[in-house]
Formats: sequence, structure tokens, C-alpha cells
Amino acid sequence: MKRIAVFASGSGTNFQAIIDQQANFDAYEIVLLVCDKPEAKAIERAQKNNIPVFSFVPKDFESKQAFEKSILQELQRYGVDFIVLAGYMRLIGTTLLSSFEGRIINIHPSLLPAFPGKDAIGQAFEKKVRVSGVTIHYVDEGMDTGPIIAQAPVQIEEHDTYETLQQKIQRVEHELYPSTLVKLLCDEKITN
Repeated sequence: MKRIAVFASGSGTNFQAIIDQQANFDAYEIVLLVCDKPEAKAIERAQKNNIPVFSFVPKDFESKQAFEKSILQELQRYGVDFIVLAGYMRLIGTTLLSSFEGRIINIHPSLLPAFPGKDAIGQAFEKKVRVSGVTIHYVDEGMDTGPIIAQAPVQIEEHDTYETLQQKIQRVEHELYPSTLVKLLCDEKITN
């Protein structure tokens, strides 16, 4: 069983989906939440589920490297094997990338390479596309540029609003992320 840390910055709905599926599989155990916003709802979710939290304020550190060193110490302390980004709104730097190469994944609310970065749902609406979706990918030094692991399309109907599309995408995310994580970690068990 892999020991995972989930990184989140906001409400933590994907974090909750991963928590909810943890009991159904023996592929992973969430041993730590890393959060860069001490007021984030994700922290409440962790506390309700007895998951340790490492919360920090980036501006309290002199650099990204400094706060990533603190994160790395916590990851090592909890024996983390794998990192799952679930709405963590920061680019991962070289300190974490070099220590967890090939063991960090992210979820993004579009069919990458379309609409990387912030507000992918708004970008899709602005371009008036008919299909958006969800992508799970490995994390590299770029913004949403790592190798794609899984994707699922989401149709944008004429009556959809930003909010209804967001809800449709989240429903797909909440199923796709835990199931992809399990497949990925089970494959890793075989190959490692």
C-alpha cells in the first residue's frame, strides 16, 4: 500500500473523493494533507478524517525553495511515497520535483493541452468549445505540461452556465481521480 500526501489549496472536493474511495481499495493510504492556505476547507476535511495536516503560508518563507524544503521534511517524516495534487494552486518547484520524480500527479479541468493554467472552465466558455473535460497528468516543471495519464470528455450544452459546467466536470473528477490513482499505484506495485 502506497502512502500518499494530498496537496490542496481550497475546498478539497477532490481530496474528499480520494478520502471516500480509500476504504474501497488497499492501494493507498492518505497520510498527510499539505495546504498553503490555513483557512482552506480542505483542512476541515482532513481533521474530520483524522488525517495529519501540514499547513503553511508561503509569504512567511524567503523563497519557494525554502517552503518546499519544509514540505519535503514533512513528507519524509510521514514516509510519503506519492504526491497527489488536488486543487493545489502552485507550481511545484525543483526541490519537490527532484525528490519525487515521476511520483507527483495532478488533475486539471480541461482536456489538456487545451486550456492549461487558471480558470480552465472560464477559458472553455470564452472560446465557446462544445467539449471540455478532465485530465490527470504527471507533474513536471511546466504548468499542466506533464505526460497525460487519463482523460475524460465533458459535453458543454447550450444551456450550460459556468456553474453547471463546473458541477459536471467535478462529478467526472470525483470518479476519475480516485480510480486512476488506484490503477496507477497498483501498476507501480507490479513494476517497482
